[in-house]
Amino acid sequence: MRENREGILYTLVYGCAISSAVDPIEKKPLFHFLPGSMSFSIATVGCNFTCSFCQNADISQMPRVQGTIIGGALTPQQVVDGALDAGCLSISYTYTEPTIFYEYARDCARLATASGLKNIFVTNGYMTAEMLGDIDGNLHAANVDLKSFSDAFYRSLVGARLKPVLDSIRRLWEMGVWVEVTTLLIPGRNDSEQELRALAAFLASISPDIPWHVSRFHPTYNLRDVPPTPVSAIEKALHIGREEGLHYIYGGNIPGHSSESTLCPGCGSVLIERQGFRTGESGITDGRCSRCGREVAIHEKGAPPWRS
Repeated sequence: MRENREGILYTLVYGCAISSAVDPIEKKPLFHFLPGSMSFSIATVGCNFTCSFCQNADISQMPRVQGTIIGGALTPQQVVDGALDAGCLSISYTYTEPTIFYEYARDCARLATASGLKNIFVTNGYMTAEMLGDIDGNLHAANVDLKSFSDAFYRSLVGARLKPVLDSIRRLWEMGVWVEVTTLLIPGRNDSEQELRALAAFLASISPDIPWHVSRFHPTYNLRDVPPTPVSAIEKALHIGREEGLHYIYGGNIPGHSSESTLCPGCGSVLIERQGFRTGESGITDGRCSRCGREVAIHEKGAPPWRS
C-alpha cells in the first residue's frame, strides 16, 4: 500500500476508492451513535492484517495477493459532498482497514467535521498513539474488531498481536471517541468461556457502557473447514457479557434475534427496537429511559449538517 521513494514512504491509494456507498449506521455496526441515520461509507483496497476468515478478502488482500491496486478517483471534497447530498450524518471509513488509507481518511475527516458531519472508523484497532493524536478532534466514533482475547489467535489467524488492539480501545475511549466492539465468534478458535469472560471483563474495566457485538461466524475465505457458530454459543457469550458487567450486548448475523434491540440496563425496557438494520420506536426521552428515567449511553441525532 506504500512505496519507498528515496527514503520517503508514499501512499498508493490516496483518493482511489474501491467502494463508496450509503449504509445504515447500524451496518457498521454502531447501535449507540446516531441510531437510525445513514452513513456515507468509503474504502480503498488493502489491509495490514491477513485474517484467514476475512469476509472482504477480495479487496482487503488484493495488493498482497494480486499485486494490483484499483479504484475510482474520489477526492475528499467529493466524499463530503456525496455524504451531504445523500442526507448522511456521518462518513464511515470501512470495508477495509482505514489506517491503511489514513492520509486520505484524515483529509476527508477534516473537511467532514467542518461541514457538520461525524467521522467513523470501522477498524481492527492496530494503530499507533501518534496516528490517534493526529486525528484527534476529527474522529467521533469507532467500531473496533476485537477478534479474540488470545495473542496466539492473533498471531496464527490474523498475522498480528493482541496488545496494540487493547491499547487502541483504551486510548480511543480516553480521547472521547465513542467506541463499540465487535467479536466474530468462531467455533473452537475463540469461544471458550474463559476467554470470553476475560474479554468482556476487559471492556467493562474501561466502561460498562461500551457496547459489545458478538457475531455469528460463517465459513469463508481460508477458514472453510469450521462450521457456522451455533446460535446457542452466541447466546452464551451474551450471558457471559452481562455477568461481567457490560450494559449493552448484541448478537450479530442472527436475523430476527431478540438481542438486536437496545434494552435499558436498569429496568430492561426496550430503548430502541431493531429488526436487521431498521430501527423502530425509541423509548428514550432527553437521554433517559422513558420508563425508569435512567440515563442511557445513546448518542442521539444532533443538528443536521450544513453545506457551504
